[in-house]
This record gives sequence, C-alpha cells and structure tokens, in this order.
Amino acid sequence: MTVEEARRISAPLYEALNKPSEKNVAELLAQACNDDYHSYHTNQEFLTRDQLADVFKGMGEAVPDLTWEVVDIHVVDDMMVVRGEATGTPVKEFWGAAPSGKSFKTMAIDVFTVRDGRLATGYHIENWMTAREQLAE
Repeated sequence: MTVEEARRISAPLYEALNKPSEKNVAELLAQACNDDYHSYHTNQEFLTRDQLADVFKGMGEAVPDLTWEVVDIHVVDDMMVVRGEATGTPVKEFWGAAPSGKSFKTMAIDVFTVRDGRLATGYHIENWMTAREQLAE
C-alpha cells in the first residue's frame, strides 16, 4: 500500500470527523471500513463501525465546528499510521468539560490495518487531557 492509497482509503473516515453533525457519518464509515471494523480505544475494548458512527455524531453535536486534519501518514505493509490534529469549540459538555467559549487543538495518532481495500481495525489515541485543559475557564 502506498501513502496515496492509504490517504484514499482513510479519507472517508476523516471526512466523517469534519463537522460530523452535517454529514451522513454511517455512510462515510461504510465507505472507509469493513463491515466487521473494530475501533479500539484500549488494547482490548473496541467499538463497532455503527457504534463509532454514534460517537462521531455525538462529538459533532457537542462541537459543531469540529475539524480533523490529517497531518502525516506512514505506511508499512497493510498498516498505516496517521498523525492528525483535531480542533473545535464545544457548545455542549465535551468529555466532561462545560462549554466556555474556548477552543481546543489537540493531536491524534491512529494505527489502522487494511483488508480488501478498506480499514479492518483502528487503534487510536487522542490527547483529550490537553484539549480539556485548553477549555478550562
């Protein structure tokens, strides 16, 4: 897999994270991810593709201007590592922080495996602690 192929494969997932309250998130994730996709938030616990769509939609309701930029992609065999940056200004409670009118900017790292031209698994880490600190009054 080339970096260009990785970018094309993952593009609908990241498109779903840009103002997700304005998009058909489930359709975009179906384009990017296999039916049995697992999105891991720990080494053992994961969300299904449908559950992930609900999380994205909830994030979009709390942060209507959520923007997720792909900064860098590295590829090794059937694996891609994506470094991204998330920004936004919450209008509702977000990860336990009340809306303050302040914005956040934080880093994310995603490690995906690809099967049959679509994402099979994703392991992700976002620096939400830093984002919450930026939102504090």
